[in-house]
Amino acid sequence: MEFQLKQSVPATEKTGVIIVAVSAGDFSPSALAVDAASGGQLAKALKHAGFEGKPGQTQSLFNLHGIAADQVLVVGTGPLKDLDIRGLQRAAADAVKALARGRKKAVSFLTELEIKGFSLNDRIASIVRASLEAAYRFDEFKSKKGDGHGLHHLTLAVAEKAGISAGKKAMAWGEALGSGINSARDLGNQPPNICHPSYIADQSRALGHAHQKHLSVKVLGEAEMKKLGMGAFLAVSQGSAQEGKLVIIEYTGGKKTEAPVVLVGKGVSFDTGGISIKPAAAMDEMKYDMCGAASVFGVMKALAESGLAINVVGVLACAENMPSGNATRPGDIVTSMSGQTIEILNTDAEGRLVLCDALTYISRYKPAVVIDVATLTGACIVALGKVVSGLFSPSDELADALLDAGQRSGDRAWRMPVWNDYQEMLESPFADIANIGSAPNGGAITAACFLARFTKDYTWAHLDIAGVAWISGAQKNATGRPVPLLMQYLKSRVS
Repeated sequence: MEFQLKQSVPATEKTGVIIVAVSAGDFSPSALAVDAASGGQLAKALKHAGFEGKPGQTQSLFNLHGIAADQVLVVGTGPLKDLDIRGLQRAAADAVKALARGRKKAVSFLTELEIKGFSLNDRIASIVRASLEAAYRFDEFKSKKGDGHGLHHLTLAVAEKAGISAGKKAMAWGEALGSGINSARDLGNQPPNICHPSYIADQSRALGHAHQKHLSVKVLGEAEMKKLGMGAFLAVSQGSAQEGKLVIIEYTGGKKTEAPVVLVGKGVSFDTGGISIKPAAAMDEMKYDMCGAASVFGVMKALAESGLAINVVGVLACAENMPSGNATRPGDIVTSMSGQTIEILNTDAEGRLVLCDALTYISRYKPAVVIDVATLTGACIVALGKVVSGLFSPSDELADALLDAGQRSGDRAWRMPVWNDYQEMLESPFADIANIGSAPNGGAITAACFLARFTKDYTWAHLDIAGVAWISGAQKNATGRPVPLLMQYLKSRVS
């Protein structure tokens, strides 16, 4: 989809369709202008149609008297005075979905919707990002592919000419962000017979090749990891015919002397649970257990396209967790790269095993901060549902910055404890640490506490995205979260 900024007046806009916002008895400025120019036809038609202006509602009106455009698409927002950035993103997405067939071009006046604390440029970026997300389709494996989204060109209307030049950077940021999100979704939606660790490594190399100015890519195989002493990581990958890979993508946008932000993503390309095998129901969704790595991949692509002035290292810890004659057993003890020994009580608690060695490896970069991203625990879904990511960090400063980034991006997180009180639940009589807690509750917290033991050398946060990384059921799809949160955090660091 192509985007453009333009100074425009709704009543005289000749593009085939214009998009305006309406809530019950609450018309946006452009909707008021359309209603006035049409002699009140807009209000009458909406009343006739029973349009209430609720979020998610859209209504198309055709050939209104006094309106140059053939079609007026009205988008419901809920009360405009209560509109937040997530509401704006939803309205933009609803508009694109409503135009999925037929119209190729549209002019949107949603940029005029004011939100406290968000500038016009913020709104432009959010509308562009949400529009790209809404237009996303994954039909690579369909024998009959769709002909693409109907809407190919979206013009964002601004009231003043000054808003055009100032808004171009915001539009470019939204495009880079949407591209990164959808790239993460592409990787997540791939079937596990295609998307294994080597595939992720190949995609990363291709990304590096496409953006040689900013990105460099290195891939470690199992032989190299063995030399490094990554016994925890290898305990997961050894049961699979697919070789585990540690993919390192370095983005250089800041000064060479600037310490990087390091992002570490869990990339378990398929998780059977290993010997501690999962139930069959919905196991197909375990292809999404690499969405942490996919989101880091998406961030690296968005960074390369946006040219953000910061240094970032993205690490993708990729393995496949399979049961076989070579697989790790419950009761096995392995030695991590840090030298700490781990008693593996449950082979389905594998994400923390690949992550702990990756978190030890990245200390060589002397990072400014480290954030790991993982579909780590079902317990996080029990605690927070599928609305927000779980955020764990001993650092109040880092936690607050990530929470703020979540609010500003509409990709929210909720802070959970990572206190020493929970560490005793990870004690093992035979090793330095067990890979699961001794109690059946607090599983998301004990998983974070496990990771905390490997992050003493730097400032660290953990995002458990098990509830938000994909949508289940008939609409099964990767979401690309938390790419928006992470990109907003990185942008805020630069600011």
